[in-house]
Amino acid sequence: MNVILISTYDLGHQPFGLASPAAWLRAEGHVVTSLDLSVAMLDEAAVSAADMVAFYLPMHTATRLAAPVIEHVNQLNPEALLCAYGLYAPVNHAHLRRLGIDHIVGGEFEGRLVEIAGNATGVGFVGHDRPTVVLEKQRFRVPDRIGLPGLADYGDLTLPNGVKRVVGYTEASRGCKHLCRHCPVVPVYGGRFFVVQRDAVLADIARQVEAGAQHITFGDPDFLNGPGHARAVVEALHSQHPTLTYDITVKVEHLLKHADMLGTLRDTGCLFVISAFESFDDPALALLEKGHTRADALTAIDKCRAEGLVLVPTFVAFTPWLTLETYEDLLTTIAGLGLVEAVAPVQLAIRLLIPHGSRLLELAAVQDMVAPFDEEKLFYPWRHPDPRVDALQRDVEAIVGTASEAGTSRAAVFIQIWERLQAGFDRPARSLPDIVPGIHPVPQFSEPWYCCAEPTPRQGYAF
Repeated sequence: MNVILISTYDLGHQPFGLASPAAWLRAEGHVVTSLDLSVAMLDEAAVSAADMVAFYLPMHTATRLAAPVIEHVNQLNPEALLCAYGLYAPVNHAHLRRLGIDHIVGGEFEGRLVEIAGNATGVGFVGHDRPTVVLEKQRFRVPDRIGLPGLADYGDLTLPNGVKRVVGYTEASRGCKHLCRHCPVVPVYGGRFFVVQRDAVLADIARQVEAGAQHITFGDPDFLNGPGHARAVVEALHSQHPTLTYDITVKVEHLLKHADMLGTLRDTGCLFVISAFESFDDPALALLEKGHTRADALTAIDKCRAEGLVLVPTFVAFTPWLTLETYEDLLTTIAGLGLVEAVAPVQLAIRLLIPHGSRLLELAAVQDMVAPFDEEKLFYPWRHPDPRVDALQRDVEAIVGTASEAGTSRAAVFIQIWERLQAGFDRPARSLPDIVPGIHPVPQFSEPWYCCAEPTPRQGYAF
């Protein structure tokens, strides 16, 4: 079968979600073409000749951007079998079915895509009304990145000395054993996670190093869900590629529970650890069921600094529970902890996203607050009870967008955001707190990591 795999957006990375199923499908004799529309144009001739077209939807952005592409593919090749797979496919199954998608697959999708390609004749084929979510351990193949744009075509990493590094991307695990209310992983995996076997991870990294990778981003929702597996992977990685650096994402809870791992991470080339702090407000953290408190976050910062590890916090700054006072506390805390350079400005503009299946909808307060589901935007709109907060969010978003285009420094953007916040109070403006210098210089991606946000047109309806 002639199969086309399409990605529309994956945070500036060469998509693992194309390379992995490509390996599985090619191993079964299928002809596979991988198209990443974030850096290349749609190959209409290839699509017109395809028997099956599968869209990789790992995030909200990808799903929104895929809609017009799916419609175009349907026009180009109405006989092709259409599939959608990835984290955001099952939760948006109704929308995808209306667009003409025949099969919708979530969870560990590779084996199921092979089954679909092997069983479908294309003629008279009828897809399933409900999505298939596969939560079974599978033996991963080494991702096949043949035909994808080169790593240099994607986002890069700038070191504190100004040197840029070519970035590769892989996954050592998928899913997560935690149930944070706002997390998009939870509706699909429901507290389960699956490791990618170490030999497959290391072989994938080795191939990317041969292709020019100087740094690897591990895309695991939480790299320390399986600490033994994680330790084995990074120790082997460092042994095989001593100059290669990497970054990971780890919950505050795991930074504390597995603090004995921090030295190993540092010694094996970890440049920085991303951690979803989300907020410094304990009531908000409790509602999100993050599993940590403000005090825990501060302890995690101290532990990472003691081990010489750069910690990069991320936030969902604007929630229904935010007040102007707690936003002021957020900025004051970031400044006082020396985190201004570690926090990408977009983090200070992010507004909570409530998609289909979100555990936030279990809360009566959220049910009473949200508007009906927006079938076009694919989330439940909400308004803050204090209009000043929504106005602040819009203005901070505009400040960040303008600054990004102008190349304004993070410190200068931070000052602009502080001044805008103070203008919203019904009291005299307070002076900007002293911005404490960071302990360690912070590398920066050309495309900052962020999640759980309502989309904006400037971000291409980013997740």
